[in-house]
Amino acid sequence: MNKIRPPRVTFNQLRTLEAVVRHGSVTRAAKELHLTQPTVSAQIQDLQLSLEVDLLEPIGRGIRPTEAAQLLRQAALDMFARWQLFEEDLQAVHGLERGTLRIAGVTTTEYFIAKWLSDYTVNHPGIEIELAVENRDAVVRYLTDDEIELAVMMMPPQHLLLETLPVMHNPLVLIGPIDHPWVHKNRLNRQVLNGAPLLMRERGSGTRLATEAYLDEHNLQADVRATLGSNEAIKHAVAAGLGLAIVSQHALANDPAKDGVAILAVAGFPIKRQWQLVWRKDRRLSLAARRFIEDVRSLY
Repeated sequence: MNKIRPPRVTFNQLRTLEAVVRHGSVTRAAKELHLTQPTVSAQIQDLQLSLEVDLLEPIGRGIRPTEAAQLLRQAALDMFARWQLFEEDLQAVHGLERGTLRIAGVTTTEYFIAKWLSDYTVNHPGIEIELAVENRDAVVRYLTDDEIELAVMMMPPQHLLLETLPVMHNPLVLIGPIDHPWVHKNRLNRQVLNGAPLLMRERGSGTRLATEAYLDEHNLQADVRATLGSNEAIKHAVAAGLGLAIVSQHALANDPAKDGVAILAVAGFPIKRQWQLVWRKDRRLSLAARRFIEDVRSLY
């Protein structure tokens, strides 16, 4: 049976190497770490001697990390992450909760995710929150690159191995300006959408993907008048009479007329979708993330 061998390097050396590779500069790494340049250079030299491999190579007046240095940096980041989890678990053993919850939500979650996090911090006051609210493509990228642990979205990506927890209904409704002739109609046939002027979110948006799926399913050809990057922009454009739009009901006020829009009664609406809390199956979650999942499960 193979035994795990202890590394021939120190955490300080790995921390220094990580900073040098990230910055591509000994000078900037030394400044960040509050070390002298000779100290940083000496630690890199010691690493090279221990591993018997070149980690930096000269390029012009600067340096460039070698492939070995890039591999070592990734190994160092994995070790730092595992150590952080150990510290959180150790604190939990003693009844303490410290750490950081790294979470992201697609743009429409801005209407409710802050309330979730507010409730969470009441129960876990020692946890720091790092929240990103971005479009779907950015949230998927954060998950892929391990920049976040948890994400809230409607349509999780298929290329990642994910755990999903349905957390809340997300009905998608058709809206028009408050003076639109369909406002007082009851349950129009969906064929009225053929050729109708439609406003869309940006490509890759979960709402746009759901809208396009609905149109394709029913062989409808809408006239896409404009693409806008936020729910607020969509609502303003609809209110101004630029076109109709399909949006999450969470993006509307309790009285949509306050936004200058009305929900239109067309067959097939609202489109039934679900918000999902998702995380990587192939990653071990921090204590902060595990606590958040437990809290959300107790609510839904």
